Amino acid sequence: MKLFPESAHIQLEFNKVKDLLSNYCQTDHARNKALQLRIHTRKEFIEVELKQSHEYRQLLSNNIYFPNDYVLNLSKELKLLSIPGALLTGEQLMLIRRLAESIEKIFRWFDAEKRAAYNGLVKVIGGVYYEKVIIQLIDEVLDDYGQVKDNASNELKDIRMNLYRKRNELRRVFEKIVAKLNKQGYLAEIEESFMSGRRVVAVFAEQKRTVKGILHGESDSRKTAFVEPEETIELNNQVHELENDERKEVYRILRELTAKLSIHASLLLAYHAVVGEYDFIRAKAKLALDINGEYPSITDKAAVHLIEAYHPLLYLYNQRSNKRTIPVTLTLDDTKRILVISGPNAGGKTVTLKTIGLLQMMVQSGLLVPVHPSSQFGIFKQLMIHIGDTQSIEFELSTYSSHLLHMKHFMENANGRTLFFIDELGSGSDPNLGGAFAEVILQELVKKHAIGVVTTHYLNLKVMAGKTAGVINGAMAFDEKHLQPQYKLIIGKPGSSYTFSIAERIGLDKNLINRARQLVDEDQFRLDKLLNRTEQDLQVIEKKEKTLNQAIKDNERLRKEIQLVMDKEKHRQQIEILKEQSRVSEEKIAYLKDMERKLKQLLIEWRKEENKNKVIKQMEALLFKKDEKKAVSKMQKKIDAKFSEVGGDIKIGYKVKMKSNHQVGEVIELRGKRAVVKIGLLPMQVDIKNLVVVKEKKEEAK
Repeated sequence: MKLFPESAHIQLEFNKVKDLLSNYCQTDHARNKALQLRIHTRKEFIEVELKQSHEYRQLLSNNIYFPNDYVLNLSKELKLLSIPGALLTGEQLMLIRRLAESIEKIFRWFDAEKRAAYNGLVKVIGGVYYEKVIIQLIDEVLDDYGQVKDNASNELKDIRMNLYRKRNELRRVFEKIVAKLNKQGYLAEIEESFMSGRRVVAVFAEQKRTVKGILHGESDSRKTAFVEPEETIELNNQVHELENDERKEVYRILRELTAKLSIHASLLLAYHAVVGEYDFIRAKAKLALDINGEYPSITDKAAVHLIEAYHPLLYLYNQRSNKRTIPVTLTLDDTKRILVISGPNAGGKTVTLKTIGLLQMMVQSGLLVPVHPSSQFGIFKQLMIHIGDTQSIEFELSTYSSHLLHMKHFMENANGRTLFFIDELGSGSDPNLGGAFAEVILQELVKKHAIGVVTTHYLNLKVMAGKTAGVINGAMAFDEKHLQPQYKLIIGKPGSSYTFSIAERIGLDKNLINRARQLVDEDQFRLDKLLNRTEQDLQVIEKKEKTLNQAIKDNERLRKEIQLVMDKEKHRQQIEILKEQSRVSEEKIAYLKDMERKLKQLLIEWRKEENKNKVIKQMEALLFKKDEKKAVSKMQKKIDAKFSEVGGDIKIGYKVKMKSNHQVGEVIELRGKRAVVKIGLLPMQVDIKNLVVVKEKKEEAK
């Protein structure tokens, strides 16, 4: 993205965002990327970076571990690795191993499921592969502490074995010497020490000629002398020689290992870039968490659709101060290209302008921004800004001359992919002449199809915005009663500067205010007063609208609750109907079973009874319900005359009477809540609740 002027990123405070981002970086690679953050103009680049930031933010929000916790700045080591004949120390090689190990963990982390879920993050390792030989080569030579292993070569193994033996021999000889000198009283408080890598004894200075050997030096106090006994000189020489051999062999082994690893130098550089890239993405995700950044949608056209957008730096400042930040909601597109914001000073016009510009730069840099997720950002190829006093001492330009020079650049270079911001358009000159020039400049920018935001106090620009296609008015809300700005942008109407209202509220002499009013053109004064009154009326309407919307929401909530209660009641009634239908069906089934049993009984009696007419009458009474009540009554009297109810628990072998039809039978089986009762020759299942225990009256009499 082209910026005009070059200080545009400073005026929009983009440099402060980059500084914040760099503070989250741990690697030099990520820190350099943050401080030199690129503003892209290609949609595919922007979407990939935004997606990566969004995916890493999800990992942080859900406390999901990602294996990039190693801080590795290995530029020096990797540059040295690519130089022929170079040598890396054991410590440096262990850092290379940690780099390869970190890449291994990253590749293992991206299983099939995570590759599908985090396809933005997986693109970082798309151009590299994991080479396990790197770790194997290092592990063959170095131990866990970065020391060359004994078995790294046969020569080193022999040298260290001989060195071990000679040191043990030297220790035994030296212990004898120390014991002998200590017995003679020659040793100082420090019995033994090392000088220039050779083992020496510490004797009193006056005894240094008595002990045969090589004098290596004295203490600072001159009371102690350090002497290498002659018995250990040859052994010390042999140990020293073996140590030199060991150093040479270790040097050769490390140089050989470095040469083998140099084959993978380019791959290791790619590994280093991958680790730095993930560190950079993590930094963007952490910044997004702090500023409550979201992932908006991106469109490849010149447009801005902001919903509840916050200035990130103001949001952080107010958060620390426990203050509320007022969001901005606006749309700039083909039909509404230029927004003219008016209103009182210190009302938030410049902050609104900076919010739009800064968020646009952040999005095109791949940073998540504090907006509602349904916001939409277009892509612009150049951004122009003019804020504040740009008087140039170097070129002897006045404030207005510099202003016109900037406007000249705007008009000559603006196009359909330009996003511009002008603070106080036309200021710095005679109000009438400056207002006329400002109107002409605005008309020219409309012809260029540029998109931008302009702040002004000129009435002619407010009028022009109301009648020019593609230009819309906007005003910063102001509470005239309490004389306080509300920092809220209202789209669609111009705002008053509240010049005389503010003067009255602060207690300026009324005579002075009236004299000033007389000097102002009457039409202009009435227009400003009309804007003032319109804005206050609009604020009242907005409050009423909020109250009405809340009432509508409450009514909707109550309607849903009532509907829910009605649905529950309807459901309960349906269940009751089903239960009743089920009960009726059960009664019908019981009736049919009883009818079947009675018919079978009549069939048996038909076969036994000689008087067939009697059976036919019973069958007619049963089928056509003739004198049913009388028959039941007679049967009940007959049963009551023969049996008496005794009650109690029902058991197998007991005689029971059915409450429904007053028939008596014998219980032959119990099945839970039902009993199998044999009535005549036919058994039938009956609910226990429909039975009562009876006994024959003859048995009771006996």
